[in-house]
Amino acid sequence: MGWQVSDWIDVVAESALAEGEHVVVDVDGYDVAIFKLDGEFYAIEDVCTHDGAEIASGELEGDEIVCPRHGARFCVKTGQVKCAPAYEDVATFPVRVVDGRLQVAAQS
Repeated sequence: MGWQVSDWIDVVAESALAEGEHVVVDVDGYDVAIFKLDGEFYAIEDVCTHDGAEIASGELEGDEIVCPRHGARFCVKTGQVKCAPAYEDVATFPVRVVDGRLQVAAQS
């Protein structure tokens, strides 16, 4: 399913996230985890494609989030699955900073 940017949703202050931290927000009914890595912001759907559990509470190792349930890994920057038991990538969302606020694009 392709994403088209229809609306930008204001979610949190840019200053709320320190390097290596994340926050989970609601974007149009989706739980979205926003990570700050290397001074940039990345947003992925907070769901493991293996079993549907949340993943944001897992360990962040470099640019990979490790699912706390079964150890699947996903690249926070691209959503790409990095190891089993998951085989499907996780959805990503565009993020931008406007006037010191993070905004995430909602699905159209």
